[in-house]
Amino acid sequence: MADSTLDLLSDLVSKAIKAGADAADAVAVDARSRGVSWHEGKLEDVEGSEGEDIGLRVMIGHKQASVSTSDRREASLKALVERTIAMAKAVPDDDYCGLAPEDRLHKGAFAKLDLYDSTDVSAEELADLARAAEDATRAVKGVTKSSGAGASASSWAITLATSHGFAGHYQGSSFSISSSAIAGEGTGMERDYEFTSARHFKDLMSPEWVGREAGERAVKRLSPTRMPSGKLPVVFAPRVANSMLGHFSGAINGSSVARGSSFLKDKMGEAIFAPGVTITDDPLRVRGLQSKMFDGEGVAVSKQHLVEDGVLKTWLLNAATAKQLGLEVTGHASRGTSSPPGISTSNLYFEPGTMSPEELMADIKDGVYVTELIGMGVNGVTGDYSRGAAGFRIKDGRLDGAVSEITIASNLKEMFRHLVPASDLEFRYGTNSPTIRIDGMMIAGA
Repeated sequence: MADSTLDLLSDLVSKAIKAGADAADAVAVDARSRGVSWHEGKLEDVEGSEGEDIGLRVMIGHKQASVSTSDRREASLKALVERTIAMAKAVPDDDYCGLAPEDRLHKGAFAKLDLYDSTDVSAEELADLARAAEDATRAVKGVTKSSGAGASASSWAITLATSHGFAGHYQGSSFSISSSAIAGEGTGMERDYEFTSARHFKDLMSPEWVGREAGERAVKRLSPTRMPSGKLPVVFAPRVANSMLGHFSGAINGSSVARGSSFLKDKMGEAIFAPGVTITDDPLRVRGLQSKMFDGEGVAVSKQHLVEDGVLKTWLLNAATAKQLGLEVTGHASRGTSSPPGISTSNLYFEPGTMSPEELMADIKDGVYVTELIGMGVNGVTGDYSRGAAGFRIKDGRLDGAVSEITIASNLKEMFRHLVPASDLEFRYGTNSPTIRIDGMMIAGA
């Protein structure tokens, strides 16, 4: 399969060059997925999908065009080349288009990252997992109903060939189980969830654990109170703390920097976090949920510290943004089949700190432990931050009852400077964070 797809893409690129392209690349994404949903003791839905998409990108001078197809017949691929060439001739110039520098392409053997598990999980087996998760949720005392449970299995393969010599292929898999619970009645109802996901089926947490965690989380949120407004420390649970990495990666995306639309656009080489804070992006993590063998342009990837000891070290750059900013590519190109390369991180995480979550909170007389964030009130240009939140009040260093309907606000530049990570880092998501504490945020409550 890999060799035949590589041959097909190489032939497609060769035909594009013969048809008048100065440079070209082609990408194939083959994907399969199967999932079930289970609700109130019954199978609710079974879904499955298959896709075999191919995208061709050609460059003629300073013009480029990308076209995709799911039809791999020879006549369709011939038409794909003709259509892409015609489009490239008709579009406006793009001074920054082009393939990645040849000397930055991956060469040699690819890393052994163990991203693919061939385990075939049937729809019936997925239904059993979802049912077990929901049964465990409904068994938790205080849970009044289930919002449903689900399980899924998927696999995919990415193949890329370029006209300047790169050819690469790798495949991956993903499995997941989730459950959502409702506790309480009427206007006092509270909802929460839990899930597990992994590259390999055997690495999943048990459905019973998922269901029990979802139910217990929902019950703990019952009878929330409102907090008085004020400037207080905010502690973010790991599953919401990783949103800070999302805001950070968006701010150092080369496209935003080149447009001048990032609040960090002039901060390269400066301390933007407190000393000791390090942010790492590791595409070569074994079985990592966002690991990759090469980036979307065939560039070699490596583990990088984006922030080291608080200092911003790099932007996230593909070939186009690197050329625009006069810098080198960083291996962060992402790729679909229907558009030019974008930019994305891989396994992004805060390096853990030295204090446990309990130690991190020990001196907080009054504060908030956030487990849920609501809304998207973040301005990527100014860094202004304002989001709805729910979680638990912190009194004298301990969690002291649920709180909801509060708003937390500050500016990301200030938040980054006051951010302190705890020691409890776990790799459960694509982007991972330990518990983090940020002092001096404005809490708007009752």
